[in-house]
Amino acid sequence: MPIYEYECPVCGIRFEKQQRFTDPPLETCPEGHPGIRRVFSPAGIIFKGDGWYITESRKSRNSGGTEKSEGSSGTSTSEND
Repeated sequence: MPIYEYECPVCGIRFEKQQRFTDPPLETCPEGHPGIRRVFSPAGIIFKGDGWYITESRKSRNSGGTEKSEGSSGTSTSEND
C-alpha cells in the first residue's frame, strides 16, 4: 500500500498516512482542522536488473571516437563476410 503525505494549511503540520488506492483522501488533519491537501513528491529512483549496458549511458567525448572506429570497422568486416 502506498504512503501519502498530507499538509494542513491551518496549522502547517505535515503527516503521512498509509492508504489503499481505493481509499478516499483524508479530509481533516490530526488536530481536527478541515481542508488538508495531499502533497505530491517525485518518486525515488529504483534500479532493477543486472546492471548497466553501454547503450544505456552517455559516451564520453574522449572514448566516443575510439568506440566509433571500433564499431565501424567491426560492422564493415561483418558486412563483407
